[in-house]
Amino acid sequence: QALSEMEGMGGGGGNLQEMRVRPLTKRRVDMHGFCNPNSFQRSPYLSARGNFANMFQGSTEEGYKAYHADKYDEDKNPNGIINFGTSENKLCFDLMSKRLTQTDMDLMEPSLLQYPDWKGHLFLREEVARFLTFYCKAPAPLKAENVIVLNGCGSLFSALATVLCDPGEAVLIATPFYGGITQSIFLYGNVKLVYVCLDSKITGTNTRPFQLTVEKLEKALQDAQAEGVTIRALILLNPQNPLGDIYSLSELRDYLEFAKRHELHVIVDEIYMLSVFDESATFHSVLSMDRLPDPQRTHVMWGITKDFAVSGIRFGTLYTENQDVANAVASLCYFHGVCGPVQHKVAQLLKDRDWINQVYLRANHARLKAAHTYVTDELKTLGVPFLNRNAGFFVWIDFRKYLRTGTFEEELLLWKRFLDNKVLLSCGKAFECSEPGWFRIIFADKTHRLQLGMQRIRKVLEEREQEILAEEKEEPCQSDQDGKADSTDEVIFVSRHQEPTCANSSNLSDLIGLLQQQMRSSDWLQKNTAEQFA
Repeated sequence: QALSEMEGMGGGGGNLQEMRVRPLTKRRVDMHGFCNPNSFQRSPYLSARGNFANMFQGSTEEGYKAYHADKYDEDKNPNGIINFGTSENKLCFDLMSKRLTQTDMDLMEPSLLQYPDWKGHLFLREEVARFLTFYCKAPAPLKAENVIVLNGCGSLFSALATVLCDPGEAVLIATPFYGGITQSIFLYGNVKLVYVCLDSKITGTNTRPFQLTVEKLEKALQDAQAEGVTIRALILLNPQNPLGDIYSLSELRDYLEFAKRHELHVIVDEIYMLSVFDESATFHSVLSMDRLPDPQRTHVMWGITKDFAVSGIRFGTLYTENQDVANAVASLCYFHGVCGPVQHKVAQLLKDRDWINQVYLRANHARLKAAHTYVTDELKTLGVPFLNRNAGFFVWIDFRKYLRTGTFEEELLLWKRFLDNKVLLSCGKAFECSEPGWFRIIFADKTHRLQLGMQRIRKVLEEREQEILAEEKEEPCQSDQDGKADSTDEVIFVSRHQEPTCANSSNLSDLIGLLQQQMRSSDWLQKNTAEQFA
């Protein structure tokens, strides 16, 4: 049904060069943002749906494929690509490999080699319930019957979209967001995304860049309904990828109350909940609330991929009190199950509370904080604005001053230039950011790779800076450039975001940091040299 909205995609793969998407789809799955159908060769061996999936995969994986074909290795390939684009924690392989090879992990009972309950083995679901009760600070013990286990959160998004929405229906999500969600819910379930577009401006009720408010949710919902789109759910990412924001309890309650008013399901992805690496930031799980506004429509996801630095082990878990939803998702676990021996290892890992608290989390948080400090200090030296957050593996960076025209085409050229200089980043378009020029960098990596990667980034930016200066000398009258500089200055936000204690509260050190950053990022001295004054 979703594919039928596109003209010229009939049987036998259709003619992708004639593909046209209805206007509303630009707010949802705008495939033209990912690729150019004119350059895609249709396969006669695939259906229209198969060709579409093939085109999607080919366009969104360009950087990832380039990285795997030319991967950096300190000894074997020192000129290879450094990957600052894939959200993986590469700081704790020593701890995890040691823990996962201890004797308690080695068990091979007959039950582990047979078909399990599709929701997951009971011993694992009980351990997950205890784990989430403790780390989510649930007010009462969570129940194993509400736990479902799948092979990763991508599978969970796909399964939930399929059981909560019919083909062609939609889910609300705030931009920028982790772009893999589009693939998860669309390719299998033909479910669309309706964007709640956030921007970096701090005005009125927006006390921080890219702030999600109920007013913005209401407007996006009303606009979609006015065009005949059925919205079934809201997706919340907490901590947020790529921003690193952590929602306060009051914000979470406001979002859940909004969903309840409109009878929307809420899918809450908390996969980075244990990757909050600074004591000044506090994570609040939806499961910590004393009372959920609509418990039958609230579904919480988590997995070990991020928090335990094991992205190669595909394990995700869903907690929902709605048994209809649980049973429907469980029926799809036939396609997305976790093998028995891995279920045993995960259960052993999650129950080792002493090791998690005393060894792993302490070391992981210290390493994340040190890596984050290194990268953000480098950005400050370069005079590059960024959001300074304390959760996840990423920094959301403002490279807008390196775009002359401020378009997504120019953003893509800058992304390719980084890749040509052997460093892979993620550009804002991949997260459906509404403003060209924002990039995400992954900092959860070893020091030598961070140093070399930042050197390569510095080289590209310095070259680009010189090019822009040369262009401006040739075209001195560029009135829009002044406006763009003002806009960039307005969103410089290098200080940590903390919930204000009152409407007019201010932090002197934050203000000083902001002023220092503006001085570093200004090109006034470059434009007004001593020679010019003379």
